[in-house]
Amino acid sequence: MEKDKERLKVIDNIKEAVANGNFNIKVENDDPIVTNKQREDIILKYDIFYHKISKKIKRLIARRIVNNYTKFFNYDTEIVGKENLENIDGGAIITCNHFNVMDSTIIRKLMIDLKKEKKLAIVIEESNVFLPGKFNLLTNNCNTIPLSESRVYMRDKFYPAMQKRLNNNEWILVYPEEEMWFNYKKPRPLKPGAYHFAIKYGVPIIPCFVEMQERDEYDENGFRKLRFILHIMPPIRPDKTMTLKEQKESMCKKDYEYKVKAYEKAYGKKLDYSFENWDIGGFY
Repeated sequence: MEKDKERLKVIDNIKEAVANGNFNIKVENDDPIVTNKQREDIILKYDIFYHKISKKIKRLIARRIVNNYTKFFNYDTEIVGKENLENIDGGAIITCNHFNVMDSTIIRKLMIDLKKEKKLAIVIEESNVFLPGKFNLLTNNCNTIPLSESRVYMRDKFYPAMQKRLNNNEWILVYPEEEMWFNYKKPRPLKPGAYHFAIKYGVPIIPCFVEMQERDEYDENGFRKLRFILHIMPPIRPDKTMTLKEQKESMCKKDYEYKVKAYEKAYGKKLDYSFENWDIGGFY
C-alpha cells in the first residue's frame, strides 16, 4: 500500500533531525507559527480558568468528544504498572513520549480507569491553540494549559493555572520531549521544564512510556495500525537536600533512564539513535 507523501516528508525530517542530534525540534511541516500579534490578541486573553460560560460549555462538549475518541483510539490499549500510583494522593506531573496528535488519550484512558478523568490537565504549546478544524475545539477546551513565549502570560496565567490545578489534586501531562515526532518509537532526550514544575510545586513526577505494536491492517496513510501499551514507572520525587539545578538534573536523568529501560524491555533491544525504518511505528 502506497504511503502518504506528507507523512514520508515528516519521516525524512525525523531522519535528518536524528542525524544532526536535534531530538526536540519540530518535524511537522504544517505546524502553525505564532506571531507576536497573535500572542498579544489571543494568548494573553486566553480564558485559562474557564470563567466564561461559553468556555465552560465548550469544555463539556470537548470532553464528551475526546472521551469517545479515547475509547476508539484505545479499545485494546494495555496499561502496565498501575501499582506504582498507589502512594500518590495529591497533584502530580505525568511525563510521556510524544508521537501522535491523539497520544494524550492514552493517558486519558488511564485516568478514566482510575475514575479520575476530570482530574487530568495537559500542557500544550501555544501553537496548538491555532490548530484548524476539530482539533481546535479539543486542544483549546480539554483542560489544557498553553505554554507561551510571553513572560507576562506565563506570570499571570500559566503558573497560577498550574498551581490551581495541582492544588486541586489534578495530574498534569507534560511532554518533556517537547515536539511530537510521528510514531517515533524511541525515547528522546528530555527538556527540564516538567521537573522545574514538579520542584516548584512540590509534586512527584509520574514517568510513563508508550510502547507501539504493529497490527496486520493498514490505516488511510498506508501505515500499519498500532496497538499501545502504557508503561508506568515508580514516581520520582523532588529532593530538597539538593539545589534547584541539581534536583532538575537528577529528576530529568532518572526519568530518561526509566524511559530507556522501558523501551529496551518492551522491544528487546538496546537504545541507540542510528535511524532505521523500524523506528517509525507502522512504517514497515
